[in-house]
Amino acid sequence: MTDSQTTDKKIRVAAIGMTHWHSLWDAAYLRHLAAMPDVEIVGIHDSGADIAAHRVEELGGGIPAFTDYPAMLSELAPDFVLALGTHVTMAEIGHYLLDKHIPYIMEKPMSFNARELASVVEKSESTDGFASAPLGMRSSPIIHHAKELAEAGTWGKITHFYQRMNRPTSDRYPAWGASWMLDPAQANGGCLRNLGSHGLDSFVHLTGEGENIEVPGASLSWGTHHQPIEDYASVLVKTDSGVTGTIEIGNGFPYDGTDGQIKIAFEHAILITEGDEIKLHTADGSESIQPVGAPTMSVLRRTIEAAVSGEKPPVSARDCYNAVRLIDLAYLAAGNPYGTAAV
Repeated sequence: MTDSQTTDKKIRVAAIGMTHWHSLWDAAYLRHLAAMPDVEIVGIHDSGADIAAHRVEELGGGIPAFTDYPAMLSELAPDFVLALGTHVTMAEIGHYLLDKHIPYIMEKPMSFNARELASVVEKSESTDGFASAPLGMRSSPIIHHAKELAEAGTWGKITHFYQRMNRPTSDRYPAWGASWMLDPAQANGGCLRNLGSHGLDSFVHLTGEGENIEVPGASLSWGTHHQPIEDYASVLVKTDSGVTGTIEIGNGFPYDGTDGQIKIAFEHAILITEGDEIKLHTADGSESIQPVGAPTMSVLRRTIEAAVSGEKPPVSARDCYNAVRLIDLAYLAAGNPYGTAAV
């Protein structure tokens, strides 16, 4: 428990760049922050005054709205910042927060490309600054359990990782005030840039090989929605030690839901999600398992607690960089359709 909790002192959080749809929808960070009894949202920023005002109204009003985040931070001096923004503005915001020594969590991909994010990582590590990302899939029960099995050698080494995440149409972005997501000049890609971090981060986390991973091939498609950004991506990854991975990402699910699956193959077993169950398949047969030990608190909550207690973030900017680097390599492998991947 933090000092803030034991003394009933609220953790003062400011929010930057609320044009991102995760401000109120999907991850809905503002709503989750507002529900935390020991957290106070002290200011909401967006460069669009209408967006900032709308977010304040959705939370019931009474929160100051700003269109200038340096002015907001100077006036409010928050304990922690939720930073979203557009992909093209993220690295600039990250640098500013590190320069001001304000701990923050920023939505993936934390940057327009890997080269931008590398400079943020370098600054955060050289200054011991707190820069984090909410990549929560690595803490899911199946990934947590697979990591434990791999470290113990229970079923031998990991040989292959598979993840599929097919989310609803990208038309939801304009409906949620984030039409910039359909503009490659601001988003630098589509479903791969937005969603690819989850599976790629899990692959890096499970293998522990960081930058010793390459992308042998990738394929993109614009065939479902015919928008300027891709709506499907398939990416092949491989570690120096020979572990392979297949990451499939899409914005093609026909309603508000997800077509998804995770599979981790070991030398002598396969761990796989089947609907709401996790199945372990071995030479002795198949069984449903209920892994224990995975974090029960959200990555947002764990990150705030780490920041106010002076600990390292559960997911660092470097963790995010390792995934974004692979995203850039995948765009290059697929012909670099947007011309702005940079690794």
